[in-house]
Amino acid sequence: MNNKAILAIVRGRVQGVGFRYEARNFAKSLGLCGWISNLPDGGVETYAEGPASAVDRYLQWLHQGPPGAHVTSVDITEKPFSGTYNTFTIEFY
Repeated sequence: MNNKAILAIVRGRVQGVGFRYEARNFAKSLGLCGWISNLPDGGVETYAEGPASAVDRYLQWLHQGPPGAHVTSVDITEKPFSGTYNTFTIEFY
C-alpha cells in the first residue's frame, strides 16, 4: 500500500464554523489517522496519514472546508509516514 503523511496549515475563516469537527469526520470516513487543532492566529493545523489517495482527497476537502468556512490558503508539508496514530482526533491546546 502506498501510504502518505502531510502536515497542513489552513487559513481563512476556519474557526467557529465547525471546521475541525467536519474535517475529523471526513478524515475518519476516508480511514485516515492523525489530528486537527485550532491555532492561536485563527488558522487550523492538521496532520493526516494513511493511503495516499485518501490523503489527497482530504487535502482537496481542506481547500474548501465545511459550509460557512472561507479558505484562503492551505500550506502543505509532506511528512514521513509514522504509523503511530490509530484514529483521527481533535486536539485542544
